[in-house]
Amino acid sequence: MIYFDNGATTFPKPKTVVNAVNRAMLTGANPGRSGHQMSVRAGELLYQCRVDAARLFDFDKPENVVFTLNCTTALNTVIQGLLRGGGHAVISSLEHNAVLRPLEALRSRGVTYSIAGVEEGDSEQTVNNFRRALQPDTKLVVCTHASNVFGIRLPVERIAALCRIYHIPFCLDAAQSAGVFPISMRDSCIDYLCTAGHKGLYGPMGTGLLLVNSERLPHSLIQGGTGSLSAQRKMPDMLPDRYESGTPNLPGIAGLDAGIRFVSRQGIQGILRHELRLAQRLYDMLSVCDGVQLYTARPEADTHAPVVSFNVGNYDSEEVASVLNDRYGIAVRAGLHCAPLAHEYFGTQYRGTVRAVMSVFNNNAQVERLCEAINKISKKA
Repeated sequence: MIYFDNGATTFPKPKTVVNAVNRAMLTGANPGRSGHQMSVRAGELLYQCRVDAARLFDFDKPENVVFTLNCTTALNTVIQGLLRGGGHAVISSLEHNAVLRPLEALRSRGVTYSIAGVEEGDSEQTVNNFRRALQPDTKLVVCTHASNVFGIRLPVERIAALCRIYHIPFCLDAAQSAGVFPISMRDSCIDYLCTAGHKGLYGPMGTGLLLVNSERLPHSLIQGGTGSLSAQRKMPDMLPDRYESGTPNLPGIAGLDAGIRFVSRQGIQGILRHELRLAQRLYDMLSVCDGVQLYTARPEADTHAPVVSFNVGNYDSEEVASVLNDRYGIAVRAGLHCAPLAHEYFGTQYRGTVRAVMSVFNNNAQVERLCEAINKISKKA
């Protein structure tokens, strides 16, 4: 199988990740719950992952690195935690349902939200759109770093700086950008960074991160045992305990740490160059293929992630994906990609798109195989 569904989860995983998960399963105990040697070692493993994650994101507070089930849980923690008392939020026109649906659910509590239009290739206009969407009761701005459907990169550093001027918390959805683009918590105005562990960080599914860089701590989604301050009936206020009730996913976190180390060894700039070259090659080949419709400009490092969305003739996107899988052994994703806002913005909400997302393990030969298959499908359209 040739795999281009890396926007859903990267595959394959580095061998070091698989080995780390296996070791944790064979030798791990419950961290922070006991004083015996196995438990202490498990706690050290968790802390090392916090340190490595903090280093990757240029963050000097490893204790503020929180483990979550996935990026969706991290986003819900921030959105529901900060807006539980009502207020207004601003999001972009390219957001994932992990942002849109929590806000819709909060409408019953008096929460409202505005959608700021993203202008591809025009950072100035995009920032102005966010500025105009702000209201006196705006309590949170949330936006994706890069669209999971179309790869469009938002000027998040400038949006975060805008929020800092107006004293509004800024939350970044880095699900598609962590491990692909450099992100500095030290040099930016990002208050909360949410990301998945199983995508560009090459960790196992069921892992995610929330980095908290603000004194405003969202209310926790769940409460329970943390292994700390157990005589206290209320949840501890200290981080990361405030958001980490219950037994942690030690094997997953062990694999996540190995994935973070893999990304650090490869170098984010090197990963970006490799993946972007492949995305550009795919885009260029598809652009001269009859019957193929592309929706964005050619991917460039400052404007796009290594993501290519397209359609073929009058085929439904899911039909194209099925043919690629059944006849050619190529895995892509099709449909709405859990991001209806992005499809409404591009007018593809009725057919979706076929999406190919690169990883460090893809190569030119695989891209050419995909283009050959698309060319054959388009000739039958």
